[in-house]
Amino acid sequence: MHATKRIVQAAFGGRPFEDIFDEFNEKPLGVGAIAQVYKAKLKPDLAGPGDADLVDDERRGTIRKNVTRNVGTVLKSTPKRVPSSYVAVKVLHPGVERTVRRDLRIMRAVASVLNLIPTIEWLSLPDEVLQFGEMMKLQLDMRIEAANLTIFRKNFKTRTTAWFPFPYTEFTTRNVLIEEFAHGMPLADFLENGGGVFQRDIASEGLDAFLRMLLLDNFIHADLHPGNIMVRFYEAEQPELPLKLRLRHQDGEDQALPSEQNDVTEKVLARLRPLRHQKDPKAWNAELAKIDREGYRPQLIFIDTGLVTELNEANRKNFLDLFRAVAEFDGYKAGHLMCERCRQPDAVINKEVFALKMQHLVLGVKSQTLALGNLKIGDILEKVLDMVRSHHVRLEGDFVNVVISIFLLEGIGRTLDPNTDLLSSSLPILRQLSAQQGKDMAKGGDFRYTLWDIS
Repeated sequence: MHATKRIVQAAFGGRPFEDIFDEFNEKPLGVGAIAQVYKAKLKPDLAGPGDADLVDDERRGTIRKNVTRNVGTVLKSTPKRVPSSYVAVKVLHPGVERTVRRDLRIMRAVASVLNLIPTIEWLSLPDEVLQFGEMMKLQLDMRIEAANLTIFRKNFKTRTTAWFPFPYTEFTTRNVLIEEFAHGMPLADFLENGGGVFQRDIASEGLDAFLRMLLLDNFIHADLHPGNIMVRFYEAEQPELPLKLRLRHQDGEDQALPSEQNDVTEKVLARLRPLRHQKDPKAWNAELAKIDREGYRPQLIFIDTGLVTELNEANRKNFLDLFRAVAEFDGYKAGHLMCERCRQPDAVINKEVFALKMQHLVLGVKSQTLALGNLKIGDILEKVLDMVRSHHVRLEGDFVNVVISIFLLEGIGRTLDPNTDLLSSSLPILRQLSAQQGKDMAKGGDFRYTLWDIS
């Protein structure tokens, strides 16, 4: 604990530990391979402004823009936000960099040996280890995770599906990250006990958030296992126009704005926590139903953003073309795209046969629909990898990372709501992407590409 306090004090410019926190729980909330995380409460003069980093144009803009936004709010409101002085303090383990570099050397050696096995070389294991190593090294600098949080918060500031904690970048160093504490329950609790009346909402919000990262933002959380996803609850906020920031009752009293009301998340979670491990689905579902009747809505919180995936321009175009082909159930085109845009197109064996196999696979998927209850994406990916090995189609490492993220998402979605449909969920986002691409091409005077027309 002495080393932890020393690292934290350095992040606050040498300020004494007792002058930084009102509370500090010395028992870690979690201990991972890279770091340990503590819960603490900052002194009032250090507490952050909540979502002030996202309010740059929240109260500004034309009446038309605000009316449009608030019409959508009637259907699905955003949570009320209240600044919190509670923070998560994430501190790197002493000597972890040396340990990681040693483990990566071992992994490189194993990958090199496996790469000597016929057909295995087409999985590009050494390249995968190299890319994984670069990603792991990025996790050894907490400033990168804080920067990732900032980008995610900007990308999702007008979306209701997911929320990311506020990073205290001025107090974050290479060895320590200070971020707003995420008041929520682990998604694992809902996977174990069921989502009750909220299971469809939680599954669809997770899928929507992931697809927007993947298709619109090209900035993808690359470690989306249930331990890094939390669920919180909020009261729907009434839509308001910024013509008057305060409403007056007939008696002249000021009515408190929604943002001034208390955050209800902790109050709702306190009702669920005693039921987490009771193995009583009836009581759990009854409490969720009661929470629903009281008007509370769920929202996902994504944490641990040290690992992200971004595709370069060429690979992004390749991926989107491939995604479009699969979305249109054109497996033949998808197969040829994989062959043409892999690392070594000339080394591919029987491109036509590979494309026909992909067509057969995709048509089989179409016959089942893309509802996760009817479909095991893991089985499909296994078949694709078998085809990749036998036809010598070398995949790009970042493409494989995206596939792994989809695989993780599939497991979560299947557990919560087997009727979640990947294709139906992706279509509105693909249309939005088409509109964005159209605007970009119009600005640049480039009309060489045909916009996606997916219906």
